[in-house]
Amino acid sequence: MSDVLVIGGGFAGVWAAAAAARVREQAGAKLSVTLIAPGDDLVIRPRLYEADPQDMRVPLERILSPVGVRRVAGIVTGIDSATRTVTAVDRDGQPRTLDYQRLVLAAGSQLRRPGLPGAQYLHDVDTLAGAVALDSHLRRLPAGPGQFTAVVVGAGFTGLEVATEMVGRLRDRAGETNGDADPARVVLIDRAEMVGPDLGPGPRPVITAALAQLGVEVRLGQSLTSLTTDGVRFSDGTELAARTVIWTAGIEASPLTGHVPGRRDRLGRLHVDEHLRVPEVPAVFAAGDTAVAVAEPGQVVMPSCQHAIPLGKHAGHNAAAELLDLPTATFDPAPYVTCLDLGLAGAVFTTGFERTVLITGSPAKQRKRTINQQWIYPPLDEAAEILRVADFRVGTRQGTA
Repeated sequence: MSDVLVIGGGFAGVWAAAAAARVREQAGAKLSVTLIAPGDDLVIRPRLYEADPQDMRVPLERILSPVGVRRVAGIVTGIDSATRTVTAVDRDGQPRTLDYQRLVLAAGSQLRRPGLPGAQYLHDVDTLAGAVALDSHLRRLPAGPGQFTAVVVGAGFTGLEVATEMVGRLRDRAGETNGDADPARVVLIDRAEMVGPDLGPGPRPVITAALAQLGVEVRLGQSLTSLTTDGVRFSDGTELAARTVIWTAGIEASPLTGHVPGRRDRLGRLHVDEHLRVPEVPAVFAAGDTAVAVAEPGQVVMPSCQHAIPLGKHAGHNAAAELLDLPTATFDPAPYVTCLDLGLAGAVFTTGFERTVLITGSPAKQRKRTINQQWIYPPLDEAAEILRVADFRVGTRQGTA
């Protein structure tokens, strides 16, 4: 029996487990905290669009073990909220059942994959495995038409970061191969009639200027209809030779949300109350990309690292506090900001859900690097520091993507 069981080894899950351990430590109580996840690492998912993605991870043991969180390596296959049990399969293929008193569902989100012809040739940066496969592909591009041409599907936040970063990565590869950086070509496609449709009008002029500066070709109001190993066909009937096609169009919450009774949004995320409980199942809390929580009046959290971290901290704190008859905390994240990487063209930093532009160009790029390389990383090995940062009142630095 686990007093607090956390499903998920991403930002929300890790900080939920650490926050529950912090409550236990401060109360001087006996409280078992367990985290179950299939992998051994916390993947720094916001960095997977960068080169060398295999380095974008830190061992879970260096975060969880120092604070006394038990880790189970396994894939969760079911949640029974009536019996308060979770079923899973471990690495040896053996079934396991874990009991809990309080559950924190922080299983994250996944890319919505299309069913179009040739979909097996699509790349992505949604998972570490996908990003590593893309990186490996780019390092051994076969010669021929479209060798240094990439098509990026989806002009949202991730698609824009991938497309602008891909310009530099392809130029580097072209230069290494034949000394000529000119052949690099990136095409960005979206069904919408504007780039960054969910980012609002504020940063759009900066984004469009960056795309023009980098020579990214933008095709709006179109979609991909099929692809092969060496080319794509668009919905207007045109074809393009391209050895690399990257899909970024849309995400959905982990299917495990379907095992929990409750209301869901269009992404499949569970609606939670101000304490991050699922109202229909009070023993279950949701955090990260599995939760719809109010961020501020009239706005809900975004599926982002910036919200995943405080969601995890609040959910873990409240799950443990409730078991120990301690006060629970109302979810109250820091003001929302975004920092969008624009590759060689810099970045754009905005504030608020209206996304008012504050910083652009090189200063914003430096902010993005600081976010990606420092602020989102958890402390390692030192229990006191991990527990200190696990306090929901210790906010993540502004600008987390």
